[in-house]
Amino acid sequence: MIQKMKKGAKVKMGINCDFSGWATRNDLLCGDGRTIRKDAFAQNDGCQVPLVWNHKHDDVNAVLGHAVLENRPDGVYAYGVFNDSPQGQKAKDLVQNGDVRSLSIWANELKQIGGDVIHGNIRELSLVLAGANPGAYVDFVMAHSTEEEDSLYASWDENIMLHHSADGEKGDSKMEGGNKPEEKKNEGDDKPEEKKEKTIQDVIDTMNEEQQEVFYGVLAQAIGEKEEKDGSEGGDNSMKHNAFDKNNETAQQNVLSHSDEMAIVALAKKSGVGSLQQAMAIYAEENKDTLSHGIFDDSVEELFPEYELLKKGEPETLERDQSWIGSVISKIHKSPISRIRTRQADARIAKLRASGYQKKGNYKHESEQIKLLNRTTDPQTIYIKDTMHRDDIVDITDFDVVAYQWNMMRHVLDEEMAMAALVGDGRDDGDPDKIHEDHIRSVWHDDELYTIHQVVDFEAAKTKLQGTNTGANFSENYIKAEAMIESALYSREKFKGSGTPDLYCTPHLLNVMLLARDLNGRRIYDSKADLAKALNVNEIHTVEQFEGLERTADDGKRKLLGLFVNMADYQFGATKGGEVTRFSDFDIDFNQYKYMLETRLSGALTKVYSAIALEEKVS
Repeated sequence: MIQKMKKGAKVKMGINCDFSGWATRNDLLCGDGRTIRKDAFAQNDGCQVPLVWNHKHDDVNAVLGHAVLENRPDGVYAYGVFNDSPQGQKAKDLVQNGDVRSLSIWANELKQIGGDVIHGNIRELSLVLAGANPGAYVDFVMAHSTEEEDSLYASWDENIMLHHSADGEKGDSKMEGGNKPEEKKNEGDDKPEEKKEKTIQDVIDTMNEEQQEVFYGVLAQAIGEKEEKDGSEGGDNSMKHNAFDKNNETAQQNVLSHSDEMAIVALAKKSGVGSLQQAMAIYAEENKDTLSHGIFDDSVEELFPEYELLKKGEPETLERDQSWIGSVISKIHKSPISRIRTRQADARIAKLRASGYQKKGNYKHESEQIKLLNRTTDPQTIYIKDTMHRDDIVDITDFDVVAYQWNMMRHVLDEEMAMAALVGDGRDDGDPDKIHEDHIRSVWHDDELYTIHQVVDFEAAKTKLQGTNTGANFSENYIKAEAMIESALYSREKFKGSGTPDLYCTPHLLNVMLLARDLNGRRIYDSKADLAKALNVNEIHTVEQFEGLERTADDGKRKLLGLFVNMADYQFGATKGGEVTRFSDFDIDFNQYKYMLETRLSGALTKVYSAIALEEKVS
């Protein structure tokens, strides 16, 4: 009576077979760098496969019998049974004599991760001659013909374990894929009972009832698992697919031949291809009629996934430092009148003073006239214009690209206005796009009446600090910092601007002053606030756009170091509150949108001696 054993129990196979041995082992590094991993052939557990001589798939006489496979933690173990055919018995003799001791599998439907074989389907087990070297060996042989799909041959060089049947040399009793052994009687055997070898049934008869129930349960479990794997019912132990069928679709899937691989690599090396992904796509297209492996259907996307944007929405924009622009624009005084007129009276004339009357009859002289200072500034139109193709607007869907375009244009316009007010736009006078100085007067290039231009002499400062102590070694940073502070403070004696000015300078100049050290190596200024206090300014703003700016003066070229100014003394004149007007239009001929921001304004300092420009002579 056959009973199902409890779930989780393991079948102990190989009780009635001619031989057993390892079909393949796990975790063996092969010569080509590939390795069979654990449970790569788990689906073959309990399966019956043909036993063949040396993988001869084109000769029916090469079939020697069959084998039942058992998946183990260390690999796949096989239990072999020889046929009664002359070829089967000959092979049996060779195994028993030790002439043949090695097994080899043929598998296809391979799946790999890198060099690791993680899945395959064993189609047959072969007897092969022992390898030249003792121990384990695994060889991968890639088939290149059209008749046999690419496959895996894995061999294990280890002595086969022999199993003797009830009739001794004949060995007719067999184990069919884990089914209940078929008992074969020995007719005409006149030997005494006690001298006969025990049959399987004799062994079973020696078991008690509990042991027999366990045995039959294990056997039933093996049969059930075998039926599930084959997809059959009713105990049909035949193979679902013929291992020798060369047109088998299952055997042709998910396999890429060595010749295909070499052709793809050679194609990728060509200069006109550009990438391995492109080479695979080209090769698949060129060989779509003959390449039936299906390897490219899903694998290309897995091997070469599309790039994924880390941050959705608007792109991170790399701009020059814009932090100072807000300070400049916010402090500038805005006038609703676009044409600026300023008037100052210069009362610093030396002869402008009261006189004493000496005696009667003397003539009273008239005093000197106060000098009136008048200046007018007319407005100029400032604009920025850009275009965007309609296809880009339609294709970009993860953020509002039009709004992004408007914001970028406004940033550029604000930067241009702030630069024009401080140092000018930097274009030559003949440039048609120039913002002219007589419309928006820059602080740096303004007249001496409005901007005090002070030259900083670093060599003189070094000599002054050195004095008679020729052994003293002052750092360059310390010398420059002291020279800047001295020039700024002395210039403040002429300063007539309102309030406390701000300093606008390059980031490099700020770092030079912050890194100033005394003769003992201690830093003079611990922070930007300490330096601002020493310079007697409200705030220090770094403007990287100031780097390398020069102007031509009467005594030669001068390099800008910094501007001391309170931008509240500067005025923008514009109608309608200085509004910035948007214009947009569609060019039907070129399928693109045109955008423009425009404003019209004038700008100038409104107080005399209200700014200080520290400069360095350029040798």
